[in-house]
Amino acid sequence: MRGDSNVRVETEAALETHASSRAELYRRHAPDALRLAYLLTGNHALAEDLVQEAFVRLFGRLIHLRNADSFGPYLRRTIVNLSRMHFRRARVERAYLHRQAQQPINEGQRLDVDMREDLWQALLRLPGRQRAAIVLHFYEDISEEQASEILRCRPGTYRSLVSRGIAHLREAVLGGPDA
Repeated sequence: MRGDSNVRVETEAALETHASSRAELYRRHAPDALRLAYLLTGNHALAEDLVQEAFVRLFGRLIHLRNADSFGPYLRRTIVNLSRMHFRRARVERAYLHRQAQQPINEGQRLDVDMREDLWQALLRLPGRQRAAIVLHFYEDISEEQASEILRCRPGTYRSLVSRGIAHLREAVLGGPDA
């Protein structure tokens, strides 16, 4: 019993020392890291996000750090890699959007913005369980069994919720039950 309290005190002291060393590392390296990230990205908010992500990644690996002086270079390398990953992801997204914009769109496929807003408002007006059933069925595209388990109801009740929800949406957006 007595040994357990000594171990607990030593563990708490080690954790406190570790937390203070992390805080000191952050105070010492954050301004330079933020400047580097800003110069790489040109965006202050993105730079802050990259610095935070870099610190989170490195703090998880501090145990394996052999030399405390190597934290700065590791931090800089992590920030550079994170900024490269960000811009690579943005470039892939732009290329995808460009390819999508080049594809011909049939007028029948184009969803009217006003109708989309009407549909959204009608969805928000549905009772909670019907709205959840519609979202699980059409947005999440999960099986009937999974959805009925999530909603804590029988599969038949789930099907009924979806059916009634669709009927309400059809009536609210299109103006009639047969539309």
